[in-house]
Amino acid sequence: MARTSAPPDRGRLRAAWTLVVLTTLCAELTFTAVAVPVTWLLLPLLMVMYGAGVLVVREAAARAGAGWPSLVLLGLAYQLAEDGLGLQALTSPRMYGAAEWGWRALGVNWTYWESQIGVHVVFSVLIPVMLTDLLFPVHRGRPYLRTGGLIGAGALAVVGVLGLRAVISAAEDPGYQTPWAWTAGFIAAIALLAWLALRVLPRHGAPGPAPAASVPEPAVVGGAAALMTVVFLGLLLPPGLGTDPLFGTGVPLPIPLAVAAAAALGSGWMVLRLNSAAGWSDRHRIWLAGGILVGHTAFMMPASPVSVITGAITVALEAVLLMMLARRVERRERADAGGIGGRTPA
Repeated sequence: MARTSAPPDRGRLRAAWTLVVLTTLCAELTFTAVAVPVTWLLLPLLMVMYGAGVLVVREAAARAGAGWPSLVLLGLAYQLAEDGLGLQALTSPRMYGAAEWGWRALGVNWTYWESQIGVHVVFSVLIPVMLTDLLFPVHRGRPYLRTGGLIGAGALAVVGVLGLRAVISAAEDPGYQTPWAWTAGFIAAIALLAWLALRVLPRHGAPGPAPAASVPEPAVVGGAAALMTVVFLGLLLPPGLGTDPLFGTGVPLPIPLAVAAAAALGSGWMVLRLNSAAGWSDRHRIWLAGGILVGHTAFMMPASPVSVITGAITVALEAVLLMMLARRVERRERADAGGIGGRTPA
């Protein structure tokens, strides 16, 4: 999220709206809607919940001068607000059947929790922010909203969380209420994560550059990202969000959690290291986003014959849109190179 110099005021709101739309698309409409097309009917609620919430997260990070590690912590806080306080799915014994196919202990669906940490940190926050930065580089690392707009987005984010409880949680698990002890714990964790992200991490700055030779080709980055996305989701969620875990009952349920956590942390460390390398480019970022999104969608395709069709269409749209973004970035780079060359005025 490095800042560029003296950006014009024009385009701030377009960037904000783009982030709102991308957040909703990346988080749900390239995943759940593949197997459950009716998810599109929830688009207004999803845009309020996802879009406003992630916009607040991104604005807070920009105002604090924070980088990607802080966005990860804020993504964790966002996930607790959505799944812990809104959906109540982290503790519900009936929501989505998570207690049946995952590890449940101390009243918490740990397998579901870890899966949603990955889903929301990456697909709700990091990928949409990165894509928006590529589309609006002049506003990279700078606030999109003024104070009034930020207050309004924050209010909508709260409405979105309450809407999840009133609409989805009430329909999926009528009458359930998260125990007060866990509710208090979620709120305390959200506050702690926000404090670390906005007050502690920004003081330490970004990591030093990695050796340029360590940067692989963009296509390799995309392929590895797609593979690791499918591996992470496959370790934690039933294929196509079915009812049975991938490994059945032959493997103790905490083991896939440990393997998935190791894979996610290792991948995240590698991406953070490459992001600071001299040879890391916008092409790498586009392939990284594309690989992750395609893996995300492909995981849902085994759910049903309809999912195969909707998933294939979604993957094709992802590829087309990312190719359009790549061309836009290339044109901008050529224009910048021409400007740097410096023509003598006639």
